[in-house]
Amino acid sequence: MHQHIRVTVEAVIFGYNSRDGLSVLLVKRTIPPYIFKWALPGGFASNDEPLEVCVKRELRTETGISINYLEQLYTFGAPDRDPRGRFLAVAYFGLVRPTALQTKPKPVITSAFPLGSVSDDREARWCKIQELPQLAFDHNMIIEKALTRLRNKIRYEPIGFELLDSKFPISELEKLYETLLARPIDRRNFQKKLNSLGILIAHDEKQKAALQGRPAKLFSFNEQEYSKLREEGILFEI
Repeated sequence: MHQHIRVTVEAVIFGYNSRDGLSVLLVKRTIPPYIFKWALPGGFASNDEPLEVCVKRELRTETGISINYLEQLYTFGAPDRDPRGRFLAVAYFGLVRPTALQTKPKPVITSAFPLGSVSDDREARWCKIQELPQLAFDHNMIIEKALTRLRNKIRYEPIGFELLDSKFPISELEKLYETLLARPIDRRNFQKKLNSLGILIAHDEKQKAALQGRPAKLFSFNEQEYSKLREEGILFEI
């Protein structure tokens, strides 16, 4: 039996800031099917191209960003997921810090963060998770899968740091985890757990003065210990 199956890659890229919470990166399609609908960045894999190379290339081409944290999520292969025929979508998910992106000279629609320079004519934007439109193909389902993976993963791996600036107050890290878990956390136990892991470095530098309260002390993560824990895996129950 001769098969006619094509392979695409799709990228679920999460970003975060304290004002907008968790957002996902979207692009507007410029060709059928689903022309002018929002979708995940992605595209066709070449015959001689590794999928990891393909997804990073598509991200650079469609949104202008490069990403450090990217992992394979799931393969979506329902026979009717694409009206053009039988397509398998290999989805990846990644995390970016807001300061890792460069502001465009003439930004298009933006939500939570500025975008990097875009090398094709697609419109790209950050969209809050709670305000997602109806997306092309099965991309809403793909995002739900990635969000579930992210919420599960932060319980055994300290990947939350990938969504923060290089220096941050503890309160910002707490708020991030509350956002991802969609519930309050016990702040005392949270800080105790962090201290026991040895992945925080305290700085003399403080956060710029806020309208209320005293400036908070800034922290960063210990890259060596952080990488070690990522490799070994931990139980980060909060």
